[in-house]
Amino acid sequence: MKIYNTLTRKKEELKTIDEGEVKIYACGPTVYNYIHIGNARPLCVFDTMRRYMEYRGLKVKFVQNFTDIDDKIIKRANEEGSDYKTVSEKYIAEFWKDTEGMNIRKATVHPKATENIDEIISIIETLIEKGYAYPVENGDVYFSPKKFNEYGKLSHQPLEELEAGARINIGELKREPMDFALWKGAKEGEPFWESPWGRGRPGWHIECSAMVRKYLGKTIDIHCGGQDLIFPHHENEIAQSECCNGVPFANYWMHNGYINVDNVKMSKSLGNFFTVREVAEKFGYEPIRYLMISSHYRSPINYSIDVIEQCKASLARLYNCRESLDFAAENARDTVPEDFEDIKTRLCSRREQFIKAMDDDLNTADAVSAVFELVRDINTCVINDSPSKELVRFAAELFDELTGVLGLVYNRKKDSLDKEIEEMINARQQARKDKNWAEADRIRDELKARGIILEDTPRGVKWHRE
Repeated sequence: MKIYNTLTRKKEELKTIDEGEVKIYACGPTVYNYIHIGNARPLCVFDTMRRYMEYRGLKVKFVQNFTDIDDKIIKRANEEGSDYKTVSEKYIAEFWKDTEGMNIRKATVHPKATENIDEIISIIETLIEKGYAYPVENGDVYFSPKKFNEYGKLSHQPLEELEAGARINIGELKREPMDFALWKGAKEGEPFWESPWGRGRPGWHIECSAMVRKYLGKTIDIHCGGQDLIFPHHENEIAQSECCNGVPFANYWMHNGYINVDNVKMSKSLGNFFTVREVAEKFGYEPIRYLMISSHYRSPINYSIDVIEQCKASLARLYNCRESLDFAAENARDTVPEDFEDIKTRLCSRREQFIKAMDDDLNTADAVSAVFELVRDINTCVINDSPSKELVRFAAELFDELTGVLGLVYNRKKDSLDKEIEEMINARQQARKDKNWAEADRIRDELKARGIILEDTPRGVKWHRE
């Protein structure tokens, strides 16, 4: 499998530290609000990557954190008249609802910043001892990027350019504009933890360095997140981790592209900002997941009502194919067609096409195309007037295999009809046998009014809910 490494700006063959195992850290949300569709993209993309790696036989240790103490969380708590823990726990619970809705599997570990204060303090102490960080009189502790010769290697910008946009805000006691906070001295009324520098709380960047080291080790295989995190967050993680531990932090860095809304970059200030919950209430969760993986993860994607409706239509094609396989299985015969092996070979070529796409830097766009090629093959070669039981079973298993890797078609439930509706369908079938077309049409129209759509096929009547 090849991965585009942001650090080297080229595709590289994935070579893991430990054979057969991959260690991945993905930056999680700051839990002060519902997750938005920008958050949904890395969640869906890297969940799909994890599924694919496991599909290919790798053991995956996947860690994704919660930032549960932060200026935004404190601000929300003050607005609501509560405390940081009440706010963070509330939105962690909402996070689980949204991620379950998008069929995102839980990470191996979901650590919280506040559960790792001792590890954070230990790293800061080491950085101070090595001369990379310094405390100031108000209890803050700062890191000095100028002391790390490779600062800027992830964002590919020289320190001078990065420094041009930096400044020292009122109340900050740092020595240089580029210096960033590892520890923040507590202000009046703020939550705090005891430390060698007084009461305070961790800065944003240091928490990830601490949790990577604690749960995965000093050097990991893959660190991933949104493109907006490259600088300063991931750049600062590299600096503080490598200065502390003396070894490379992550061998591969993966970053997904931005999301635009109606072709304009999503922004709260522009009013084109949507939470996952808002979109799901109108269109459902699965179209969101489909949208996030239907394009290559490094490309920008555009969200609009038209686009999400197209995603719903594409999902309907997948569901229709799978339901047709179910229906065919009920009416399948034990006979094996003469071209059985040729059809199996054709279907298996779609698996090869799928794997080739996913091996090429997680090209989910081409992988989705391979699935739709499989759908076309199933519709033309498997589902017919006299379906073969073994061929239908094989096609269904292959369909489930590939859509399962993508995390799609997960709302497929064997729907059921109440007794009255079943009796109406049977009565219509009898009316058709009796050539009582008026009665058959009347029952069909009544069922349609109740949201039950009938489709007459050579193998019997199919139904689905409108």
